[in-house]
Amino acid sequence: MTSICHNEKEKEKEKGRNENVDEYEYRNGYRDLKLKNLCSQIARKYSNITATSTSATSSVISNFVTSNSFITPNNISATFANLIKIGDIDIGITSDGIGTKIEIAERAGIYNTLGYDLVAMVVDDLICNGIIPLSIANVLDVDYLDANIVQELMSGLSNAAQRANIVISGGETAELGSSRINGYGKKMHFNWSATAIGYLPKGRSSIIDGKNIRGGDVVIAFKENGFRSNGFTLVRKILNGLSGGSGIEGNAWDLINIQELLTPSTIYSPLLTKIIYEKNIPLKGIAHITGGSFANKLGRVLDIGCSVGASVGAYLDDLFAPCELMREIGRMGGLSDEVMYSYFNMGNGMLLIASKDYGDEIISMAKENNYQAQVAGEIIKERVIKIKSKSKSERVGVIKFNF
Repeated sequence: MTSICHNEKEKEKEKGRNENVDEYEYRNGYRDLKLKNLCSQIARKYSNITATSTSATSSVISNFVTSNSFITPNNISATFANLIKIGDIDIGITSDGIGTKIEIAERAGIYNTLGYDLVAMVVDDLICNGIIPLSIANVLDVDYLDANIVQELMSGLSNAAQRANIVISGGETAELGSSRINGYGKKMHFNWSATAIGYLPKGRSSIIDGKNIRGGDVVIAFKENGFRSNGFTLVRKILNGLSGGSGIEGNAWDLINIQELLTPSTIYSPLLTKIIYEKNIPLKGIAHITGGSFANKLGRVLDIGCSVGASVGAYLDDLFAPCELMREIGRMGGLSDEVMYSYFNMGNGMLLIASKDYGDEIISMAKENNYQAQVAGEIIKERVIKIKSKSKSERVGVIKFNF
């Protein structure tokens, strides 16, 4: 009886906290997404205050002037990194973590791939605005220390940093105990996040932010072989929910290739740096397809185009197809195409927007550098994202997202 009462109280508390999230959204997989977006908006609201109110800062801090063309209350939600002007130097900064993909590593006992996910989450956000990644600092919070696991994590981080052409400038390892950090199994549990900084080369007049996007521009997709570091809360809910129920005997985790779930994130920043600064291709927008997927990440880039008076959207009729494991997870969870394309990258880690004249050159550069890229669609003169689904083995219908 006590546990039942406790559960009912928790439900009431949850309902009160998240009253804007209705039961339909919960059943259809949108609860986490909507709540996450709401909390992000709250965080941005207060960061905007620090970006625009320099009168409360010291004379030293006030010399770090935030670029008004980048961080403002009007467009901060449409960017992937923050830009701070220090004299005539433009410094980019962004932070992220690898989330609950950590539990997959704990289940598999494999930790040396996670560094690629951590690096990709931050350096690929920087390059989305034309900021060249320079260094990374990481924070590892653990329940108790295990030197062997730390060795695997840090060796993977070092390999990934070298792949991204950045340095590891430092970090923090904090032992917090099991009351603060927990996870799957009996080995070391942890949370892992990082902050990356980069720079905008001198002489570059503006960042890449989407304001020059126009109807008829081409959208080029870069293939991703795995889940990157996003959607694992949903994956875990599906597999944990199926275990011992829904006609499945035993553990649903045994039905999938758990190592495939750990496929390391592709790091795109080295190639994009070459495209932007060696080939001088004038990219109009870049979308890093991570949490919130197409509606959130591509939508925030297109929103900038709309904010300067151009009504723009995208029709994506030839995205890369998702890996078979992603499709299988969707089938196991009974996920609709709309939910799949709202939570997962669906085989597409990065989207570039450029004039049609540059499409072939970008795809050729990708091939030369061992990346896969293809024209995925075009920019349309309508404020909507339309996607021709490839969540099944055959294409099924067109999904529409507003942004």
